[in-house]
Amino acid sequence: MQTIWLNWVRQLQAIAQTGLAFSRDPYDQERYRELRSLAARIASEHSEAEPGRVEELFTQQTGYATPKVGVRAAAFDGGGRVLMVRETTDGRWSLPGGWADVNQPPSECVIREVREESGFEVEVRKLAAVYDSDRHGHVPRHAFHVYKLFFICAILGGAARPGLETSEVGFFAADNLPTDLSLGRVRRHQIERMFEHWRSPDLPSDFD
Repeated sequence: MQTIWLNWVRQLQAIAQTGLAFSRDPYDQERYRELRSLAARIASEHSEAEPGRVEELFTQQTGYATPKVGVRAAAFDGGGRVLMVRETTDGRWSLPGGWADVNQPPSECVIREVREESGFEVEVRKLAAVYDSDRHGHVPRHAFHVYKLFFICAILGGAARPGLETSEVGFFAADNLPTDLSLGRVRRHQIERMFEHWRSPDLPSDFD
């Protein structure tokens, strides 16, 4: 989907979602539902998604529309190598992570994701970055606006053990990163930046 169309779809969907959350007028509510359907049709016209599936996805979103939040762990071993996992969905490598869960602070979310995807226990040392996914070239782009939180972590224990969403676990040095990255999840320049944060803990957190 072209960038401009996706931005329009997101904006229309957000207006409809927020309007449905706060409007008490039945006629306005119907207009917002029509607007949501229009956003779904635009999305389907510029992608391979079925209109009904897109509208179902939009319908599941309620309340005031805000960006979604994902977490990623840059977890380093004693030799300064970063922990990475191979995703089963696309067969490519990524830093461990996923969507942040309700009722869990981000630091606990990222610890859980590392455990589930790699088998290792980690300690969070630092929030290294809050990235706007649209500004970092993630592909394919998500139907919703996404903020990505990157944490620097230290390996405490455990052993390599792929999870339900991963097929392989490995450690990589800065000069030997995998070339087949899962670009919707992580970009090479982001991983390289995490090495800089690991080497220089006093660096301020990145944003945007």
